[in-house]
Amino acid sequence: MLRLFDTAAGAVRPFEPRVPGKVSMYVCGPTVYGPPHLGHGRFSLVFDVLRRYLTWSGLDVTYVSNITDIDDKIIDRANAEGRPWTDITAECEAVWYRAMDAIGVQRPTHDPHATAYVDEMVALIGRLLDAGAAYVADDGVYFRPSVVADYGLLARQDIESLRSGARVDVVEHKESPIDFALWKLAKPGEPAWPSPWGDGRPGWHTECVVMSLDLLGEGFDLHGGGQDLCFPHHENERAQACADGKAFARHWMHNGFVEVAGEKMSKSLGNFTNLLDLIDRVDPRAYRMLCLQAHYRSPIDVNESTTAQAAAALARLDALARRVRDLGAGVAPDADVLARFRERMDDDLNTGAALAIVAETVTEINRRLDIDDVDGAEPLVAAFRSMLEAVGLTVDDVVDVPQPADVAALCRQRDDARAAKEWARADALRDELQSLGWIVEDTPQGTAVRRG
Repeated sequence: MLRLFDTAAGAVRPFEPRVPGKVSMYVCGPTVYGPPHLGHGRFSLVFDVLRRYLTWSGLDVTYVSNITDIDDKIIDRANAEGRPWTDITAECEAVWYRAMDAIGVQRPTHDPHATAYVDEMVALIGRLLDAGAAYVADDGVYFRPSVVADYGLLARQDIESLRSGARVDVVEHKESPIDFALWKLAKPGEPAWPSPWGDGRPGWHTECVVMSLDLLGEGFDLHGGGQDLCFPHHENERAQACADGKAFARHWMHNGFVEVAGEKMSKSLGNFTNLLDLIDRVDPRAYRMLCLQAHYRSPIDVNESTTAQAAAALARLDALARRVRDLGAGVAPDADVLARFRERMDDDLNTGAALAIVAETVTEINRRLDIDDVDGAEPLVAAFRSMLEAVGLTVDDVVDVPQPADVAALCRQRDDARAAKEWARADALRDELQSLGWIVEDTPQGTAVRRG
């Protein structure tokens, strides 16, 4: 049985769906005002792996991930650029999905947009006011966390600790510093929707409550996101559902942070400024591999060295895939290998330990092929492919083609430019190689190219 750490319980516990054979997941998606960063990439990969593993295990998964398409940051950017806010959201959503496609994240079953649920949010706010869980202020409507007995559950703090630790310079319109906005009255020129309390827009913490319950129903199985969303965002979602008398998520799951060795991400340093920068410079599969190599609740360090190591691990898988491209079709996977793989994955999605089983299997396949034991290798090959499918790792089994002399020369020039930290020249050489139809990858041995 799959066991996952539950943030609300503060411990690893069995993951038991409300309906046998079916899983309902809600994962907080992006606010579309800029390009996705590395943290966005990580949470998307973590929950994509969970979704794929559940599906691989035979479960029917409904995966919902929202799009926040109205927010202060969107409005601020639109005003700064003198553009309609809808242009910002459409453009950034397209960039988001381009990045997600590049790193192999499956599209959600549903991707509800906040602007499509404003009426439902207004209705929820009205019910919370009627219940005494909210109040009208000069600038909008606020929620009273004090009405929820266990407020602070996800933060592992009681309400008095949260209240005493809250900033005291943000209480102009609020009864308490921990109260949060449900409805924000619009300022002149801002996008707005009608409500009984004045034209305005919903607060960020409200949208996911109505969307998750509408699409997945009460008591849905799992709510997830990055660790930074645990408090206050997810806590405030949970509080509204509780105050509205609704059963909310049965299990809460959060992934760890992305770190860059305490160094600011910068192209001038050869680091990755955002997810688009990373997938432009290295094999996009390398980020999935890097995330898989660590436990999802642990921080990961993203830099030239760690991505190169992940790319090298991928190269070993690719090399085997090319060697066995004609083997294993129609053969039952080795049951013992899959049982050991499943045991690791069921242990709080321990992908690092599961990859160790993959590595052992690669070694054994190569050993058997070296002694011409093809019959013994084929069930292992089938297991190898099945395990990679479970975590969403794709392999390149295309046999290498000879590299022309002019292409090899461009690769050497690019390696020289990177060694000299001439990043603009290195990028230009990469672009030239790509224009010639080559896929460019950075490896520990230098620039590598292959046909797509």
